[in-house]
Amino acid sequence: MSLSFFDQFMSPVYLGIPLIALALVLPWLLFPNPSPRWLNNRLLTLQNWFIGQFTSQMFSPINAGGHKWALILAALMIYLISLNMLGLLPHTFTPTTQLSMNMGLAVPLWLATVLMGMRNQPTAALGHLLPEGTPVPLIPVLIIIETISLFIRPLALGVRLTANLTAGHLLMQLIATAAFVLLPLMPAVAILTTAILFLLTILEVAVAMIQAYVFVLLMSLYLQENV
Repeated sequence: MSLSFFDQFMSPVYLGIPLIALALVLPWLLFPNPSPRWLNNRLLTLQNWFIGQFTSQMFSPINAGGHKWALILAALMIYLISLNMLGLLPHTFTPTTQLSMNMGLAVPLWLATVLMGMRNQPTAALGHLLPEGTPVPLIPVLIIIETISLFIRPLALGVRLTANLTAGHLLMQLIATAAFVLLPLMPAVAILTTAILFLLTILEVAVAMIQAYVFVLLMSLYLQENV
């Protein structure tokens, strides 16, 4: 029975139980727990250094009111990187290839930033819908366009993350299938294809980290507009 290339993106089920919950919980179990000792181990020190560098870079242009989001965005960054990296292992499932999950992460956070802006500075928040100096005949059209672009933001966040990871997984599977088929026919070409697959895997590791960073970076930009 031949399987479709898109079957790898189906949520695995064991005894009628969807295992996507296990895939979502597993990254939290791999994180090192804080230690009460004065000197931490290397892994915990590296994690603390990464979180410190990330928060200082991400929140430097944001005023003090937005620093309350540091814990949420730092946790989201590490969580997305862990999910994306674990999805590159063989016989694993990547939850971030599901548009529904990515939208479930993007919509509540985006909506929270918009509502916070409407509550704290409604004039400035609504002012983004109409640029200063707009000609009077273009005011209704620009308001409609800016409103549509505002509501497209969470969709763009979810679709960007889903599309990049899905395309990378499909390309890796296509090249791996080609190398497996060509091995008995043309070994030299199969070895070259395997080398390309190895380079693509390294690229996908970078894409997994970059896409998680871009997701959180854009969310911080939306936060900066409304704080």
